[in-house]
Amino acid sequence: MSTRTAVVTGASSGIGAATARKLAEAGYRVVLTARRAERVEALAAELTAAGREAVAHPLDVTDRQAVDAFAASLDRCDVLVNNAGGAFGLDPVAEGDPADWRAMYEVNVLGVLHVTQALLPALKGSGDGTVVVLSSTAGLGTYEGGGGYVAAKHGAHALTETLRLELCGAPVRVVEVAPGMVRTDEFSLTRFRGDQERADAVYAGVADPLTAEDVADTVAWAVTRPSHVNIDLLVVRPRAQASNTKVHREPR
Repeated sequence: MSTRTAVVTGASSGIGAATARKLAEAGYRVVLTARRAERVEALAAELTAAGREAVAHPLDVTDRQAVDAFAASLDRCDVLVNNAGGAFGLDPVAEGDPADWRAMYEVNVLGVLHVTQALLPALKGSGDGTVVVLSSTAGLGTYEGGGGYVAAKHGAHALTETLRLELCGAPVRVVEVAPGMVRTDEFSLTRFRGDQERADAVYAGVADPLTAEDVADTVAWAVTRPSHVNIDLLVVRPRAQASNTKVHREPR
């Protein structure tokens, strides 16, 4: 039997790259997908040099034709980690850019839909598949300025819960991991379109926000539970964050 295969979307950096490393360490053959070819190819080379099985496949999850072609190229899929996503802007609803809202919905909801639909036959065919959706605490509660991202992540949360109901009785687990404040190199920088000062302010005074590795460890733990154990929803926050709107910050 060939090595169990895990597909990780958005694997070019942050939580996706860290999750790919964790699953490779756990013995999975990892298939790394992301729009930035050079990033996933470098990570695949890194893992291969360390004696792991890894291949890179550049992919835009919002392109259904490309997703279908990718799915057809795989010989098997046992685990799918839907990690590709992102936030754009922090404007109030009254001033939000519809283009930002559309882009967030495309990647955070339709991207998950495209890849999950395309790989579901292989996941069922494995006899023991797992779908993981990296949502967010934004999918469970609102906050000012987050309307577009919150709406998209609520969509991802609803998709995941519905999928679990619809797959009840099939040999596929559906897991949702909802991180709170995670400090990565790119999330807030992308949200604020490269404004490093605004990005840094998100974490100002927070002694220990989560890291990508913290979330990846959580994902790997959920995936490697015995087959009959499904982690429906796991919310993970740093100790300093009690909710989306209550964060302890040390005085400067």
